Amino acid sequence: MAVSATTGVMNPLLGKLTKLLDEEYKKFTGVRKQVFILKDELSAMKALLDKMELMDKLDSSAKDWREHIRDMTYDMDNCIDDFMHDIECAHGKKGFVRKMAQRLKRLGRRHQIANRIEELKDLAVEANARRERYKIDDCINSSHDIVLVDPRMTAIYKEAASLVGIDGPREELVSLLMDSHKKLKVVSIVGFGGLGKTTLAKQVYDEIGGRFNCKAFVSVSQRPDMKSLLDGLQFKLGMEESSHAHELQDFIDGLREYLKDKRYFLLYYSLIYLHG
Repeated sequence: MAVSATTGVMNPLLGKLTKLLDEEYKKFTGVRKQVFILKDELSAMKALLDKMELMDKLDSSAKDWREHIRDMTYDMDNCIDDFMHDIECAHGKKGFVRKMAQRLKRLGRRHQIANRIEELKDLAVEANARRERYKIDDCINSSHDIVLVDPRMTAIYKEAASLVGIDGPREELVSLLMDSHKKLKVVSIVGFGGLGKTTLAKQVYDEIGGRFNCKAFVSVSQRPDMKSLLDGLQFKLGMEESSHAHELQDFIDGLREYLKDKRYFLLYYSLIYLHG
């Protein structure tokens, strides 16, 4: 996922930078100073990236900034890995002569890495300045005021006849789901947007849903509120509302108890943005 690719490397990168500020690396004074500034700049970006992850649509300038941060953090992560690898190798060497020889060889390498870290620090400072200059935060905040129509909703009611070759995949899915040799079956439909995945799923749901004791067709966002999700699921399954269900575990326990002796068909559909 585009945003997860960014935050996915950001979190371990911040962890590595924190480690570089520990006592073990205190003798690298010049590097530690740059690392401290770099970590501070990245931490300032992370909160905005987390907010972006909750959004289905982004302003073009916000997308460009996010992509820039993604590429930048991968470069930073590689650089920090190189630096830490050099230090760890130095600690593992034995013998005075060998240590001195290795140390002389590493001086140039460490100087290069230190310069590179400073360059990356400057890039991070510039990225945050660009964020302010182009008012990226304002773009994100204003996007929350826009009510967007979920494209999956129109797909649910799309006529199957408009999709070429849907009969084969539908029959295959029905066969997999109705296989009596397996008690619990999970089938995933994946692919690029616009292929008709939701329409296909709805066709299968309508065709075989009546063969089960209960069924539910549920939309799941990228970061769902699990209590609301399970509460909605209970309603669609026809369960009576419980006045005792307050915690997430209460909803889970209630669903497990209700479904344990039933044949049920649950169809979840979700929109996930992928980045190549």
